[in-house]
Amino acid sequence: MSRSPASPEPHYLRVKNHLREGIASGHWVAGDLLPSEGALVGLFEVSRMTVNRALRELVQDGLIERVQGVGSFVAQLHRISSTLNVRDVHEEILARGGTHEARVHALTKGKATPQQAAELGLKRGAQVFLSLIVHLENGHAIQCEERAVNPACAPDYLAQDFTRITPTHYLLEVAPLSEARYMIEAALTGEVEAKLLGIGRRDPCLVVKRITYSRGVAVTSVKLTHPGARYQLQGSFSA
Repeated sequence: MSRSPASPEPHYLRVKNHLREGIASGHWVAGDLLPSEGALVGLFEVSRMTVNRALRELVQDGLIERVQGVGSFVAQLHRISSTLNVRDVHEEILARGGTHEARVHALTKGKATPQQAAELGLKRGAQVFLSLIVHLENGHAIQCEERAVNPACAPDYLAQDFTRITPTHYLLEVAPLSEARYMIEAALTGEVEAKLLGIGRRDPCLVVKRITYSRGVAVTSVKLTHPGARYQLQGSFSA
């Protein structure tokens, strides 16, 4: 049976969201000891089983670590998880022995579209930072990067010189990566992307759409369009 929209939030979710939001806001940072199970039981007037479920799910989400007999701590987040690879195009090009150049076509504030708002967990029409950058390898355009950024996660985004540092590198520094979601598809490009990449409208492209998160908060959504004849997507995974 589905839950009615008017139904109250499950008790374990109240506990889980309280801790998640405290971590996301920086109230608790990596290594901090979180309130004890007993304290949470008293604060929310719920059972210890309910608190345990909330803590177990936060462990599964990678946000906290539990030490038997000691307590729960905010997890130490690393720039890139060992099981998740978000590569910087600059580093990709250097690894191939090439020369990277970035051309910034737009870097501005804007209002989130319904899709951007949904992806970043913001209200429709909320302010977002927007950038449009073309990356070149040895003088040839290989990636058109269209990005929306949550200002709360990277307040100085618009002040960066993205001809000297890539948005990926900068965002990984200021908002350590904890999760990413991808969609990869073959598609024809739009008029703007075709012009920026110097290709025809009917030339096939490889399109990567990605949303990245830090401490459970969406940091950025990006669409990366690559000319199919100039780019191969490669990677590896190890458990």
